[in-house]
Amino acid sequence: MKSHARVVVIGGGVVGCSVLYHLTKFGWTDVVLVERSELTSGSTWHAAGGMHTINGDPNVAKLQKYTVELYKEIEEYSGQDIGLHMTSGLMLAATTERFDWMKSLLAKGKYAGGEATLISAEEAYEMMPLLDPKQFVGAVFDPHEGHLDPYGTTHAYAKSAKKNGAEIYLHTKVEDLVQLEDGTWRVITDKGEIRAEHVVNAAGLWAREVGRMVGLELPVLAMEHMYLITEDMPEVVEFNQSRGKELMHCVDFDGEIYIRQERNGMLMGTYEKDCRPWSPIETPWTFGHELLAEDLERITNELEIGFRHFPAFNNAGIKKIINGPFTFSPDGNPLVGPVRGMTNFWSACAVMAGFSQGGGVGLALANWIIEGDPGFDVFAMDVCRYGDYATLGYTNAKVRENYSRRFSIRYPNEELPGGRPLLTTPIYDKLKSAGAVFGASYGLETPLWFAPEGVEDKFSWRRSTDFEAVGAEAKAVRASVGLMETSGFAKYSVGGEGARDWLDRMLACKIPDMGRMVLAPMLKDDGKLIGDFTLANLDDEEFLIIGSGIAEDYHMRWFESHLPEDGSVEINPLNLGLVGLSIAGPKAREVLQKLTHLDLSDAAFPFMDIREMDLGMAPAIVGRVSYTGDLGYELWMRPEYQRYLFDALMEAGAEFGITLFGLRALNALRLEKSFGSWSREYRPLYGPYEAGLGRFVSLKKEADFIGKAAAALEKAEGGTMRLCTFLIEARDADVIGDEPISFNGEVRGWVTSGGYAHGSGVSVALGYVPKEIANELEGWSIELLGEMLTAKLQPQPLFDANGSRMRS
Repeated sequence: MKSHARVVVIGGGVVGCSVLYHLTKFGWTDVVLVERSELTSGSTWHAAGGMHTINGDPNVAKLQKYTVELYKEIEEYSGQDIGLHMTSGLMLAATTERFDWMKSLLAKGKYAGGEATLISAEEAYEMMPLLDPKQFVGAVFDPHEGHLDPYGTTHAYAKSAKKNGAEIYLHTKVEDLVQLEDGTWRVITDKGEIRAEHVVNAAGLWAREVGRMVGLELPVLAMEHMYLITEDMPEVVEFNQSRGKELMHCVDFDGEIYIRQERNGMLMGTYEKDCRPWSPIETPWTFGHELLAEDLERITNELEIGFRHFPAFNNAGIKKIINGPFTFSPDGNPLVGPVRGMTNFWSACAVMAGFSQGGGVGLALANWIIEGDPGFDVFAMDVCRYGDYATLGYTNAKVRENYSRRFSIRYPNEELPGGRPLLTTPIYDKLKSAGAVFGASYGLETPLWFAPEGVEDKFSWRRSTDFEAVGAEAKAVRASVGLMETSGFAKYSVGGEGARDWLDRMLACKIPDMGRMVLAPMLKDDGKLIGDFTLANLDDEEFLIIGSGIAEDYHMRWFESHLPEDGSVEINPLNLGLVGLSIAGPKAREVLQKLTHLDLSDAAFPFMDIREMDLGMAPAIVGRVSYTGDLGYELWMRPEYQRYLFDALMEAGAEFGITLFGLRALNALRLEKSFGSWSREYRPLYGPYEAGLGRFVSLKKEADFIGKAAAALEKAEGGTMRLCTFLIEARDADVIGDEPISFNGEVRGWVTSGGYAHGSGVSVALGYVPKEIANELEGWSIELLGEMLTAKLQPQPLFDANGSRMRS
């Protein structure tokens, strides 16, 4: 065994071997993989081996496409047969709601060059005669689906990596991980010790245990997963002989099953409602090439639907039942990337769709380790998308919910109940009694809208029961004044003698004077956006940063990795130690003025000012800014003062008809101003000039901020894309994101977010298109639920185009 290595990968499943291979492919050959048993000994060996390229997140879909396209390469390079069967596949819809979902999913892939097509149930029957076309409304045909041999594929990655210089140590159990002061790792095994620069946790079923070696509790849980293999079926043999090919892979979402051919029979697997976690507290190290007890009774309901949808199964005998554990994260996506607070400790686990995503995960992580960047926007898979709230109990609740709903429709306005409520603010009960319908964001209960008595949130692809209420909230803000809770934003305090200089290097904006705020883009070395914030200078040695709540750990990882070693800067996430309220609308100043003797006139307290003041009896930080684009104020206070301030504001606003509003009304209001949001308009895919944030980038400042050279080049050359606003001739539904944008009939861009702008009475989409056509007013269309809707470019904000309302 080597005593030193640049990278040690822990875990010999398909993901670990993919990471190892990609590291060597990019030139890092001093790498090793350690596996406690044999390769594939965890979940990999009993996987069904299915693969597909379609995913609801287009960025994840790109990595899946890469994975599938990689298989022929590693098979040829390694000389290892991977049992590749590119059969194509069907995604079946038994309801009109499911068919609408498929139309949306299909549209998302169009600008990425997806080749899937929408077909009728009868056309699906012609392709797959085992199904009953009367049970279905329609289907999606995808030519890039199939299955493979999990054993052969994993060994193909491994052999390719070894051919490139990697070493693999089997029957070598990692017993402890210790990081030394110089940042290197002692990887302590039962066969000896390896000193490594980087450690990758690709331990699969044992990822929790490996994480615990370094004091980390990863949000991952194994679930029992069953599939059955039939005896030989004459229908299968006849199809093979008459068509000269295999039966294709099928996913029957409404039956919660998937099927594919297995030799002369069929394989049928389920994602059952009556699901079972496996070993929820600790995975035994002695578990290996074993299966769990058969439990067909638990999947009876799913099998009954499957046999009805695919009648040939009624006459088939069952040859084998496979029940084995697979690991899942709370949302079903992998946990990939560097772990916050640790040096060179990497996660590559919870990849339950290993043969669809394993290649892409290996590619992204190898890029990340070698280049410092994954090369893609992988936020949907980033291990830092979860915070400390994702405890063992939370993970158990959310994984069970996700597993049981894996094939269920998730409507755009649907909020799932698992693991809730968890985090709440001091005014949670007051908001709830006022009719608040909550969503969970980063574990926190956040008001989405306020339902009138007797009105419930009905889930739909189209405008639903919240439409009128949300409209009333938005219109109330524009007409008078509204109040919303903003505790879900991320808040960071930055202090120390080096704080100003450090922020000058971290952020692309000019650092504001004391008592002022500024919008602050944050860039990577390549000039792409890694954050957008409000930066407030409280007293030249204390700064407050406000950002997206869902990205708190993501941004803290970036901040902490760039802190100076001399201790001159301290940054702390304030979490719910600082909570917030916001008031907005033309009467907002009059409401706030009732709570203070200080002059709040525009001359005394202008737009983007911030200061500490008492409101009534409570101390608060007050900033004159509002994401609504209207006159408004953000108020930040310690949690013990929030109830008092909430009541005081509601009392002060009573004469103006102050109205509570939630995130859905805020979305409608910010669309009228063409304001973007993090993870939609602002993400590592785009530069600041492409995203319309160029005016906040200070290329003239002396500080050599991160990404400055790339930003200067983008400004000079103009980048390639532009964020634009479109008005859509929609009827009963609005875009939500990732819909294709066409110009003169050709797909040229994509929607990042959208909705109905109630104040202006129009349907709005924000999205990116090539800069060459970004000034064209006509010729646009946007696909929504299978229909091409006429759109028109909106060059100026719909509301208050010159910004006079928020600045007056």
